[in-house]
Amino acid sequence: MAGLILKEDIAAVRDASRIEEIVGERVALRPAGVDSLKGLCPFHDERTPSFHVRPSQGFWHCFGCGEGGDVISFVQKVDSLSFTEAVEALALKAGITLRYEAAGSGTLRREEPGRRQRLLDAHRVAEEFYQVQLTSPEAHLGRQFLGRRGFDEAMCRHFGIGYSPASWDALTRHLRSKGFTDQEIETAGLATRGNRGLYDRFRGRLMWPIRDITGATVGFGARRLNDEDKESPKYLNTPETPIYHKSQVLYGLDLAKKEIAQGRRVVIVEGYTDVMAAHAAGVGCAVATCGTAFGEEHVKIVRRLLGDTADSAAGVVLSNGKTHGGEVIFTFDGDAAGQKAALRAFDMDQNFAAQTFVAVEPHGMDPCELRMAQGERAVVELVNSRTPLFEFVIRSVLRQLDLRTAEGRVKALRAAAPVVARIRDRALQREYTRSLAGWIGMDISEVARAVRSSGNSRPAPNGRGAAPEASAPMPARRGPEDPVSKIERQALEALVQYPMYVVGSGFEELGGEAFSVPSYRAVHDAIRAAGGLDAFIKLFRQAEEHFGKGEKAVQAATRAFVDDVRELMIPEVAAVLMELAVAPLPQDREDQLRAYCRGAMGAMVRLDVTRRLADANANLQRLSEDDPQYTQAFRELMRLEEVRRRFTERAQ
Repeated sequence: MAGLILKEDIAAVRDASRIEEIVGERVALRPAGVDSLKGLCPFHDERTPSFHVRPSQGFWHCFGCGEGGDVISFVQKVDSLSFTEAVEALALKAGITLRYEAAGSGTLRREEPGRRQRLLDAHRVAEEFYQVQLTSPEAHLGRQFLGRRGFDEAMCRHFGIGYSPASWDALTRHLRSKGFTDQEIETAGLATRGNRGLYDRFRGRLMWPIRDITGATVGFGARRLNDEDKESPKYLNTPETPIYHKSQVLYGLDLAKKEIAQGRRVVIVEGYTDVMAAHAAGVGCAVATCGTAFGEEHVKIVRRLLGDTADSAAGVVLSNGKTHGGEVIFTFDGDAAGQKAALRAFDMDQNFAAQTFVAVEPHGMDPCELRMAQGERAVVELVNSRTPLFEFVIRSVLRQLDLRTAEGRVKALRAAAPVVARIRDRALQREYTRSLAGWIGMDISEVARAVRSSGNSRPAPNGRGAAPEASAPMPARRGPEDPVSKIERQALEALVQYPMYVVGSGFEELGGEAFSVPSYRAVHDAIRAAGGLDAFIKLFRQAEEHFGKGEKAVQAATRAFVDDVRELMIPEVAAVLMELAVAPLPQDREDQLRAYCRGAMGAMVRLDVTRRLADANANLQRLSEDDPQYTQAFRELMRLEEVRRRFTERAQ
């Protein structure tokens, strides 16, 4: 059994992994105040951003679903990894060699990656092998295929294209020579087991590496080169494996993610060469599915990168040709299959906050064919000529009918009204009702009645009547926050996020009874159990020895301090701690943060001292001057008065 990773190595990985970069590979993050970023949560569907990241503290938290943690826990959850696998993945990215303590021996051993990393390594070696094979004499048909489509050597290198030899076991033998076991090769989906052992899954094909959003190769898409071979499929993809799930990957996303996030536009094409053609033409936001239809998991990925939030004006095309909010543009063939794909996309559109579009070449050419026939400018013009998806679907229905006759117009109304009724955005539904009336030449009131009738009668997906309005899960709502709870929360937010600023501001005066909210009291008690601000100062001194004086030492000490506190908590309270650690502060000026944090803690101390003064005064009133406890009670009252005076003067 593998031993534990040394704690100092885990800390080194955590410090070397910039959380805003790791999270930013999956989520479009936007500024949300001083040292605060926010975006759409990757762990539940939402239309309003409730997912927050604090780069300096190294923590994240979603106020909608309650999930939160550090950079390691984010990688764990988003990639479904164990703690060890997440640390190993981040270590590989940061170039850190991990040390392990062998179980029960007390001795150290060097890096021993987990299964996921071994499978990723096998794909990396396979990709390199295929790329070398593309230069071999055997691969001349593959090079001709790419050359005829206008893809030069630089473009092929950019996408990592290779060639799988026609041999039964060329890759398998190569992987074995690199130390991979037969079980690892088979589990990775790179080979298949037959009666005589393993044989390569891909043989005599052009190979496109399929990468996850971080750029790690997790599978391959392969095209046969001998079109006379009708027994084998034209395209063959990696099967489902522990690291490859076709419903959760988009080809080209690793190369397109930056442009998608910056331009808030994604173009979804149908094939690998279409992605290449679009990128070559300057449409660097193009991606494609991998052997499956565009589905709900793909929607979630795209929405997070677009920052696709609820906006009443989303999808409106402005006078300059750009769209307010994000753009989702599907390219389909103009044939029946393309129309069928558009109808599938129609349902997916309902999950986007923004309106989606369709770009169809009139002669049925895909982006790769269009680039070959008319040049790269034609691909750009195709994308810019986009049509709203709803309009495309409705017009596709109408094109099948003769609108010159009364019978044709009635049939058109009956066919198109249910489509309009499926538009869940009521404002858009009304607009398309008007448009439909104009397209078929019928009175708008009659068309509106037909749409309403279709909407009332059609079964919902669950089969129980009309479909509900589209809505995303709303974040858990807090009840009205009373002034006392607000002061307690703000004091703890300041302490957890900027402990350096609240040193000496009165936290040492607070006991657990100072907090009326049970979860805040539990956070306070855990901070005390971890050593309080004295422990933070100790961690800060250690960080200074490692990083030198400066902000980096403060940030490292803050992360370590919060980690130490979190380790003492049950999960429910740890979630509260993470929420406090990433909550945006009301002060958005960096030069005023110190004053705000000290003021927040001072307000908490004054609140507590006022309450304790009232209790002490009441206690004194109950005692006679002859009572032995009277003098002690009087001194406590005077001490509390002095504390209140001191903190009142600070606040002025």
